[in-house]
Amino acid sequence: MAVKILGIESSCDETAAAICEAQGGKRAVLSNIVASSMDFHARFGGVIPEIASRAHLEAFAPVVKRALSSASLTLSDIDAVAVSAGPGLAGCLAVGASGAKGIALGAKKPFFALNHVIAHLAASEGEFGQIPENSAGLVVSGGHTTLFRLEKFPSRISVAGSTLDDAAGECFDKIGRLMGLPYPAGAAIDELAKKGDPFAIRVPQGLRGRRDHLFDFSFSGVKTSVARTIEEMREENMPLPVEDICASLAESVGEVLSRKAIEACRVFGSRVLVVGGGFSANSQLRGKLKAKAEEAGVELRIPSLPLCTDNGAMVSLLGADLLEGGISPSSLGAPIDSSMSLDIASL
Repeated sequence: MAVKILGIESSCDETAAAICEAQGGKRAVLSNIVASSMDFHARFGGVIPEIASRAHLEAFAPVVKRALSSASLTLSDIDAVAVSAGPGLAGCLAVGASGAKGIALGAKKPFFALNHVIAHLAASEGEFGQIPENSAGLVVSGGHTTLFRLEKFPSRISVAGSTLDDAAGECFDKIGRLMGLPYPAGAAIDELAKKGDPFAIRVPQGLRGRRDHLFDFSFSGVKTSVARTIEEMREENMPLPVEDICASLAESVGEVLSRKAIEACRVFGSRVLVVGGGFSANSQLRGKLKAKAEEAGVELRIPSLPLCTDNGAMVSLLGADLLEGGISPSSLGAPIDSSMSLDIASL
């Protein structure tokens, strides 16, 4: 029997709601509505939690109503409610979690408080079906860069490695700010990199070849190296080769991420690599992952761009996995957890 899950996401600056239908290993996204407050934050060069929280309050009810109407459903048709409960900005998480609890209580539906980062991996199920046992996972975003071993998704997952400092997206944003690019800088750097020489500037590859940090990442040194290059060029009144800088940065970061992800597949004996998170929209990274996966005989599962960034579909898909897997629902008293451990899928 098919089940329908309402998924709600509010961990940062997107207020999102979606409905997916699940039956056995089959998944279908029936609606996926996103309202972003990014325009309000862009002038500050980063997300302002108070502004984001207020935007969530205003958008929550309209977004949920649109998700239901787009799927031609009512709350009585929903089998469960799932929400991102962490990691994320506490005030933002609180808005989504409170609203989701109210819906679950009023509609008398099971409630699942989910891990936002793990949900990024579940996003792939909307296009590829359920994640096979013994897969590898890579989540790359503005706040997270983490490699996972997915023994049995989502009940048995473990962190194999993560960033020791900056996340990949964070590195791009900081370099973009130095060059005067709009926030968030990921999309702008991606487009500029397509026109530049990826080997014009020497950019280090953090922790590459370190056996003691086989699956860990470090982008702080990458950021510092590129920042110094930019400063030296300006001190010498040299024209800034923005396209070459973007291409060289993208080459370094994409090479390290893809190389370590495929190495994880080799070590784990995984034949499937699942990738998610906003930074997985980067075209240079996608190209490198595709090439390395084909060479290694690994099936690469990267969702389309709308499912890479924060969205409600990924939450509803993870909720479907838990519901069909017989995982007990969360208590309506379950707290939000802005620093939720990445080895659990739900509270």
